[in-house]
Amino acid sequence: MNDAMREFLDFGEPKELYDASYHLIKAGGKRLRPVLTLLSCEAIGKDWKPILPSAIAIELIHNFTLIHDDIMDRDEYRRGVPTVHKLFGEAMAILAGDTLFAKAFEILSRCEVDAKNLIKAVEIVADVCVKICEGQCMDMEFERREDVSVDDYLKMVEKKTAVLIACSCSLPAILYGEEKYVEPLWKFGLNCGIGFQIHDDVLDLIGKDKIGKDWCSDLVEGKKTIVYLKAKELGVDIEIFGRGKASDEEKRKAVEMLKECGAIDFASKMAKDFVEMGKKYLDALPDSNAKEVLLFLADYLITREY
Repeated sequence: MNDAMREFLDFGEPKELYDASYHLIKAGGKRLRPVLTLLSCEAIGKDWKPILPSAIAIELIHNFTLIHDDIMDRDEYRRGVPTVHKLFGEAMAILAGDTLFAKAFEILSRCEVDAKNLIKAVEIVADVCVKICEGQCMDMEFERREDVSVDDYLKMVEKKTAVLIACSCSLPAILYGEEKYVEPLWKFGLNCGIGFQIHDDVLDLIGKDKIGKDWCSDLVEGKKTIVYLKAKELGVDIEIFGRGKASDEEKRKAVEMLKECGAIDFASKMAKDFVEMGKKYLDALPDSNAKEVLLFLADYLITREY
């Protein structure tokens, strides 16, 4: 994937715009979503080379959302490096995100498949981008609401995070017109994506030295994650919630309270349950090495440490 992105991404002028646009991409990342695209393609018995641009497009869309998320959340670090807005300024970061968004669709159009299938893929990717925006809006709205439920949270993460992973997995079936595999791969990705985000919320609390971004930022910023919602339901008051800043000692104390009340274990179990549900949808696919790797990756989503 890294080699492919170097081949497909052009570094034009103005230089600052492209430096900002590719800053997070060059910083690394798991490349999870595009790898899911290529593996899903292999798992339905198709050659991924003609649709390699779709995997790159997915990664660009993911990075576009990260740049804009970091602006909205005022996060200072991502992947162990300063965030785009921190390094290049807020205005340039917005432009960088917009550039990646547009570039994603230009690269997606290079897939060497039937035009009818490509149009369908473009429609679905565009709709997924709208859903991501809806999910982000819900997340922001939750900060102002006191009545957010666990169900509300699950609807939000489905849109904000899971639909892009669902799209990553089902895109090869859409591009190759393999209708019978579209829904199983979409539901596999959707359920695993929800589990992935729940685990991400847990890592924000317990992954201090490994996550490469601000530790406990969700709590300090007042994000109503599933861990916080469960703790609130149990009557546990987290003093640093929504305060804007907190010392490492205060953060450690808050995490200890969330562990003791069982909120972190509750979230971890729910993440595992969603992934197990997702894996069952792969029964619809023929047996293959790629399918086994998809199952392995599904487990990785909720066991990773960053």
